[in-house]
Amino acid sequence: MNKIDRSRLFETLKERGYVYQSTNEDNVRKIVNGNPTTVYVGIDPTADSLHIGHFFSLMMLKYFQDAGHKCIVLIGGATAMVGDPSGRTDMRQMMTKEKVQNNLNEVKTLVERFVDTKGENPAIIVNNADWFSGYDYVDFMRDIGKHFNVNEMLTNDAYSRRLAEGGLTFLEMGYMLMQAYDFVYLNKKYGCNLQIGGSDQWGNMTAGTKLSRKIAFDKGETSNLEALTCPLLTNSEGQKMGKTAKGALWVAREKTSVFDFYQYFYNVQDKDVLSLLKLFTRLPLDEIDELVNTDIIKAKKVMAFEITKLIHGECEANKAVAMAESLFSNGGDNAPEFVMSKNDFANGVNICDLLVTTKLCSSKSDARRMIEGGAISMKGEKVSDFALIVTLNDFENSGLLLKKGKKNFIKVVIK
Repeated sequence: MNKIDRSRLFETLKERGYVYQSTNEDNVRKIVNGNPTTVYVGIDPTADSLHIGHFFSLMMLKYFQDAGHKCIVLIGGATAMVGDPSGRTDMRQMMTKEKVQNNLNEVKTLVERFVDTKGENPAIIVNNADWFSGYDYVDFMRDIGKHFNVNEMLTNDAYSRRLAEGGLTFLEMGYMLMQAYDFVYLNKKYGCNLQIGGSDQWGNMTAGTKLSRKIAFDKGETSNLEALTCPLLTNSEGQKMGKTAKGALWVAREKTSVFDFYQYFYNVQDKDVLSLLKLFTRLPLDEIDELVNTDIIKAKKVMAFEITKLIHGECEANKAVAMAESLFSNGGDNAPEFVMSKNDFANGVNICDLLVTTKLCSSKSDARRMIEGGAISMKGEKVSDFALIVTLNDFENSGLLLKKGKKNFIKVVIK
């Protein structure tokens, strides 16, 4: 475990760019920098993997764990059945219980790779289905629903956006109540008094602190629950990071290859390198500043390697670096492979269709733009004809090498 000075943990998080919003900064600072307490982060298993945005919150949680705080990762088996309306213009597709359980198992396995659940200060992983499954609906509405004002809820961004689209459902209205109750439950059972998460969860998180205060007031008591958010992971232009031509940037290598993961970060804009080094590495800040200001190419390589090592381990990160160096030095002998069959080329394949199929380009219009701009090469030669038909005769023994720009390679192989 990498020890972190708990007495200035809040300042460390702020210096590295993790702090965005807090319910009460003075109180949060006292909790974060004070005696060991219990903090939690929630993840809904709406997919069978974690994307880089989830991992951002887990990185923040790891600082708390390494500073000696007790950490809880809540995987929302119950809330995933409802669906968070935050950031949505339409209702999330409802999943079966079997699908949620499968996703939950996969996410739990990934979480255990990044958060220590066995060491001297082990984190625990909980599932909110465990306390919602036996909670009678009428009892829940009488106990919890009475504390929520619908008019106030509708002013929340999570609901106002869906309401504007004319599609807000009663099912979605219940999500905030459930997440708010999670915080109250964890406080009662584990003494948890701080929730952390992405800024898109601000409304749901503060609903928990407010619910706790209202319940405490009814009992003549006080509540000390607080919330702290990290910013959404965006680039210097304000665009969400982790979106690629192939979809989300997943931490499961079965969904995003280690090489693609490494290349994503190596290819970010120069002006994003500083913030990524601060957020995803533990390198000292003065060392980061010197590296970025003196050699941005080296800084990008260090950043991409360190993030890949963090997610996939040092061995896999070294393989990604070796593959990248080999690609750019000997023309792509170690390029990632995309497997197709002879039947796919029975009548030939239009080059634009092939670029989309291999996901080098996101659409046919994108492929045409790339060709028009001279960014597409096949077998080392620029492609200039949108109507080019690729046939089996174009394949060499090792396959067919396609290249977009300077850093994106795919080798199409026939099997």
